[in-house]
Amino acid sequence: MDERVNFIVKAKRVKAKDIKRALEEAGIEVRSVIEVFREEEREEEREEEEVVPNRG
Repeated sequence: MDERVNFIVKAKRVKAKDIKRALEEAGIEVRSVIEVFREEEREEEREEEEVVPNRG
C-alpha cells in the first residue's frame, strides 16, 4: 500500500498550478494542491526583504 503524505508549503507570489508543476518536475507524484490561507504581504515586509543581506 502506498503511503500518503500531506505537507504545508508557504510560498510568496506563486500559484497552486506552479507549485504542482515544480513538484512533478522533481519527480514527486502530486494528488492535489489546495490553497488554505492567503494573506497580503505588508509593505514593510517587502522593504525589509529588499534590504536584508543573505545570511546563509
